[in-house]
Amino acid sequence: MLIIRLFSLLGLILLVACAGSPEKTDEPEEAKAQGSVSDTKSKVQPKEVKTAIAPDVMYMLLAAELAGQRGQYEIALEGYMEAAKRVNDPRFAERAASIAMYMKNQGKTDEALSLWLNQDPKSLVARKLAALTALRSGDKRLAIEYLNGLIKTDPVDFENTILELVGVLQKEDKAAFVFDVLEAVSASNPDQAVLYFVESLLAMQLNKKEVAEAKVEKALSIKPDWDNAIILQAQIALSSGKVDTAKQLLSEAVKKYPENSKINKLLAQLLIKEGGYEQAGEIYQSIIAANPKDSEAQFDLALINLQIGKDKKAEDIFKVLLDQPGWRDRATLYLGKIEESHGSAAKALNWYDKITDGPVAFEASMSAISLLAKDKQFDNAGLRLETLARQYPKQKLRIILMQANLYNQKAEYKKAFDLLSGALVERPDQKDLLYTRALIAERLGKRDVLEADLKKILATNPDDAEALNALGYSLLDDAARYSDAEKYLQQALKLRPDETVIIDSYGWLQFKLGKPLQALIYLEQAYAKQKEGEIAAHLCEVLWALGRKEESKKIFVEAIKRQPQDEYLLDFKKRILNSVE
Repeated sequence: MLIIRLFSLLGLILLVACAGSPEKTDEPEEAKAQGSVSDTKSKVQPKEVKTAIAPDVMYMLLAAELAGQRGQYEIALEGYMEAAKRVNDPRFAERAASIAMYMKNQGKTDEALSLWLNQDPKSLVARKLAALTALRSGDKRLAIEYLNGLIKTDPVDFENTILELVGVLQKEDKAAFVFDVLEAVSASNPDQAVLYFVESLLAMQLNKKEVAEAKVEKALSIKPDWDNAIILQAQIALSSGKVDTAKQLLSEAVKKYPENSKINKLLAQLLIKEGGYEQAGEIYQSIIAANPKDSEAQFDLALINLQIGKDKKAEDIFKVLLDQPGWRDRATLYLGKIEESHGSAAKALNWYDKITDGPVAFEASMSAISLLAKDKQFDNAGLRLETLARQYPKQKLRIILMQANLYNQKAEYKKAFDLLSGALVERPDQKDLLYTRALIAERLGKRDVLEADLKKILATNPDDAEALNALGYSLLDDAARYSDAEKYLQQALKLRPDETVIIDSYGWLQFKLGKPLQALIYLEQAYAKQKEGEIAAHLCEVLWALGRKEESKKIFVEAIKRQPQDEYLLDFKKRILNSVE
């Protein structure tokens, strides 16, 4: 805090007063400043300065010190500014600059920094802060001047300096201005790869992908083995839809720099995105072999093993990560999910309940509540949700959706509908609220609400495959709306051709349209991907209609064993199987 920072100066004032005398007029020695430009209260620890301080200046400094402690920053600033002008000691100018920046007083900041640089021209901290304030205030001439000066005075660390400066300004909507400044600076310093690299980052922020691509290529022509630039080049290609180009760039980079874990990890992530889990797993295994302490790579490999059904391997890795404080909670969460997927509810709940705080504590609590609801322990789930609502007020939306889910599972559809409707008064366009209320509305026979809510989602998100599927599927109950249903489901299938529920919906549409053989192709594909009750019921009905009754019965018996309370399977039994007994 600034008060602490100001208070610490009291000792400095007394030290200088004791060391100085009216007869001595020594110039201050060079300040050895170390620090971050993002921290305006950076410590400057110069050698002892022997500078005379007149009694009136001493009084002024003490008054400024007390004013700072009392939060009277205007008075403190004026005191330090006046002292900086009257005493040739850069520490007072530095203090004045710190207060001015804290107060966001641009004029006083510039004045204090000017004094500081005049008294200590070699101070890198002063130069960095001067460059930052010039960029922040939009003074292009000064910004160019200070950045050029930093390149000359500190060429070795300039890369870190410019990255740090841009990082500080990242959230201040100055990308276009900073880009223009760097264009001018790079014209005078064409050998600085970092300037082109940062310009590429800024161009991406400004959605100028071709410019970004050209700038990062320029950076790599100067510094061809720069991993961050190689990664950025691949990311630009990905954002432009050039997946093959990105893969080629990363594959070539991995061959050239096989030990670079950052490039290897990005290639692995790209392979995962394309479904190449086995190949991605091999990359992570090689990373871990080179560096057994890379916990991030271990965690990612465990997730890959989960994805490809190698739960035991994933479990072994997660248990190793339990000994890593930074990964313990995330490993615990996934160990719970593994037990849940195996049907071991008690063991899963035990894992979830081990996580009491930290970044995944909310997720663990939500997983526990969902598990209890599946086990029909609704009272326990409800009590936990109430506690969670008090602990995480910022998670109000997800808690409302979970509460609606609890009501839905208890068949208290009216309560769920009213809860969601109330939430939509505050957030009328919230997609998840609209979608969930649409599903509940179907349960209550409010088809007009269902259709209106889903169409409202599609009005702003026309390519929302989930909403398209839900709307199309809901229309299959009305033969007069089959053509509308087909339009929505075809669009959903085009967007998500591998999505199981969409394949099922489209297959059921074919059956409704009187095309059972066509329906069978889609439903068998969906059932092979996910042996879920509703899909099984659809497949059984189509097989029955095609005269393959024994096959239909066999699938039904297998499915009802897995999900004895599934409403769709029970409906199939009531309408078709019981009717022939």
